[in-house]
Amino acid sequence: MKIQNLKSKIQGRLCLLAASVFLTGCGFQSPVDDLAFRTPGTWAEASSGTDRKISTGWIDEFSDAGLKHSVNEALAHNRSIKAASARLRAAKEETIIARARQLPTLDAGTRGGSTNGSGIPSVQSYNLNLAASWEPDLWGRLRDLTRAAEADERGAIEDFRGARLSLAANAAKAYVNLISAEQEVDLAEVTLDSFRKNLRIIERTYKATGEGALDIQFARTNVSAAERSVEATKLNRGNAARTLEVLQGRYPGGQLRGASDQPNLPGSVPAGIPASMVERRPDLAAARARLFASAKRADAARKSLLPDFSLTAGGGTAGVRLSDFLNPDFLIANITGRVDQVLFEGGAIAAGARAALAGNDRLVNEYAQLALEAFREVEATLAADRSLAIQEKFLKNEVEQAGRAEKQAERNYAEGINPNLLSVLEAQRRANNARAAIIRLRNQRLQNRFDLHLALGGDFRTGG
Repeated sequence: MKIQNLKSKIQGRLCLLAASVFLTGCGFQSPVDDLAFRTPGTWAEASSGTDRKISTGWIDEFSDAGLKHSVNEALAHNRSIKAASARLRAAKEETIIARARQLPTLDAGTRGGSTNGSGIPSVQSYNLNLAASWEPDLWGRLRDLTRAAEADERGAIEDFRGARLSLAANAAKAYVNLISAEQEVDLAEVTLDSFRKNLRIIERTYKATGEGALDIQFARTNVSAAERSVEATKLNRGNAARTLEVLQGRYPGGQLRGASDQPNLPGSVPAGIPASMVERRPDLAAARARLFASAKRADAARKSLLPDFSLTAGGGTAGVRLSDFLNPDFLIANITGRVDQVLFEGGAIAAGARAALAGNDRLVNEYAQLALEAFREVEATLAADRSLAIQEKFLKNEVEQAGRAEKQAERNYAEGINPNLLSVLEAQRRANNARAAIIRLRNQRLQNRFDLHLALGGDFRTGG
């Protein structure tokens, strides 16, 4: 209480000095510590379907144990997440450092030893010297710096949440990519078996009739192309496996194998998702925290134009206890005050204050741009979600019709109804292309849904 009274007295005596000095900073504008956006009530591209939590809870929507296991393994062992966790711990320590600047400091030192006239020590004595100092935060500069450090810590927390959300989405993407690669290998091998069977039939016909030499060349070309396709898809599968292995903190040996089926895609996106939900995105929350921190640092920089005031007290151990230096009565009785005001520094302090304001203005505009990009990402993924669902309906019909045409062409050729092998090859090409396309489209739909959760910053309903 006495320290508080002392602070009030000192503040009153320095008001006139502060007023005159602060006139040098009258031209400084106030920094911006928050930025609000007008958002539409709902998304322009929203339609209808499901729910869960930010970061990883939305994975449960896909009802796939393998997908959940892959994501959890990545979160447990990924090196980038461990690095993000270390950065968060460092930010917490920086907050402690900033808060400590508002407290008194206590230093200790020793002095001793004496000699007689002949230079031979006669009496050995030591004295412990203690010194306490404290800077009353009259203008709130240290308080501003502490609040800035606390905001930095909040930003680091959001960075960590964002890293987890991003890793969960990327691990999910890698998981479904591996499944797609596995399915493409299976399709390539089935296609190769089919072409080899066709080649055997054509060769038997040629041996029996002496006809179809050109057909044999076509069939052998198809077999070679299918063999090359098998090797290419196996290479893609290995690369997909290595991507997932790295995310999971494993050695990228390409040994993982994908499941046979993709996770079930949940129903359509729920209608009525509020556009304001995007504000919970970790990257936007981190940007807001850093915007606030920059405003507090700009305030602190402006207050650097004001005089500093520090209090010190010191003494030896004779008759003084350590607790005395923590006692307000002792500090007041043994206090030495010092007022520091820079009279000339070539404009460095004022320039520092202007630089801090410019940094704050930069973060305001960067945050605005980041928010616009976030809105664009959500609208784009919502539009893609709807479009890809429509495309899949058409593609399913295409696969069905192409499969029927392939069987009919093969049957007609085998029965001699249409001896033209080119029609068979064309039917097979279209059928295989359609089957490969459906694999890719289903993968694309899952990837886009993961991107939507990333863009929204989590599930469809959690608000924080």
